[in-house]
Amino acid sequence: MKTTIRFNELDRVKDDLEKCIRCGFCASFCPVYRVERDESSLSRGKSRIIKGLLAGELTFSDEMVTILSKCTTCMTCTENCPTNTPIPSLIVAARADKVANKGLSFVNRLIYRQIVPHRKLFGNIVRIASWIQTILFPKSTGGIRHLPFFLSGLGKGRHVPQIAGKFVRQLTSEVNEPSHEKQIKFTVGYFTGCMTDFVFPEIGLHIIRFLTENGVKVIVPRGQGCCGAPVFLGAGDFDTGRKMADANVAAFKGLDYIITDCATCASAMKDYVKYLADTEDRKQEYALFAEKIKDITEFLVDVLKLPSSAYQVSSELKGKRVTWHEPCHLGRHLGVKEQPRKILRSFTDIDYIEMSRADRCCGMGGAFSIYYYDLSKKIAEEKIADIKSTDADIIVTDCPGCQIQLTDTILRHDMPQKVMHIMELFK
Repeated sequence: MKTTIRFNELDRVKDDLEKCIRCGFCASFCPVYRVERDESSLSRGKSRIIKGLLAGELTFSDEMVTILSKCTTCMTCTENCPTNTPIPSLIVAARADKVANKGLSFVNRLIYRQIVPHRKLFGNIVRIASWIQTILFPKSTGGIRHLPFFLSGLGKGRHVPQIAGKFVRQLTSEVNEPSHEKQIKFTVGYFTGCMTDFVFPEIGLHIIRFLTENGVKVIVPRGQGCCGAPVFLGAGDFDTGRKMADANVAAFKGLDYIITDCATCASAMKDYVKYLADTEDRKQEYALFAEKIKDITEFLVDVLKLPSSAYQVSSELKGKRVTWHEPCHLGRHLGVKEQPRKILRSFTDIDYIEMSRADRCCGMGGAFSIYYYDLSKKIAEEKIADIKSTDADIIVTDCPGCQIQLTDTILRHDMPQKVMHIMELFK
């Protein structure tokens, strides 16, 4: 007997499918298609496939799931589309309908429903993984993005970062007051994210210190968890995504702003209202939550409005040549483009050089680079020439995931550049 497929999410957004005029202009920009040269990798191809699903001509087969998962959601297609067709949103909706109809695999159910939402358990598992890493890979230096996939990322030639001995919330207080008895300008919540919390705590400490030195009271809520990007955007598990969203919304209530250092986390949390708001109460709460979310560079430039003199580079970086990689989720999803560049141009003791096609996708794409590491490496190859042309000493970005992908790429090519988060430049 034929099983009827329910399209709750695709039915909501199916009108967007009609915007695609099948011109194929996206072929010049899609990072996956530029490598694979397969119509199913292209936005135009995916729109036709999704139409086939809705028409009952196709089903959620294993091949279909693979096609839907081969997208970095970089939004390059939408940005360059003459009709502005939001293919990434349609892909996320299709992933959600797949889960609603066929469920998750056993491994994904375990990871996304039993581990990731429970921060203490998640942290303990990461710590165990770090012990294994120390024994097996004591000198690894590059990395992966979403830690639930930690072990699956090993053995593929990837340079894996050392997990921190202590996490951000073990290294800082929940409440961090401005230094030198300064008047409090704002009280903000700092969303640490998984990667900064577990792998790059020094980024978090830089942010807390700089904000408190400039009159900002920083709260690091202990009730916060993963942003949910790999769960509801990547895997399509909207039910678990809502539970994670509710927890984060509750953890950050009553604050002026919510500061992030990860473009993916920021865009995912802003998307709660778009994908997960299934009731009017959630819609209102998620919308208010989204309004308060600011990338750290956006907050420094647009809210704090610090003078150029406030941006002082650390002494060991003086005289270095620095270039900028713009994360897809920062520029195309959040629209934050000029703010980090303004900060970089404000540093008087570095030589800032703009990279050609700085916004070109690096191939990370969250869990995409774990499932399709070889493909993500090929996408990253296109960044190499751009990086080399700058003759930079340091590549700066604003997303720990991009930082890891670029570090892995640099090390594989035996290049001398160092990859840093923009906040690590600060004195």
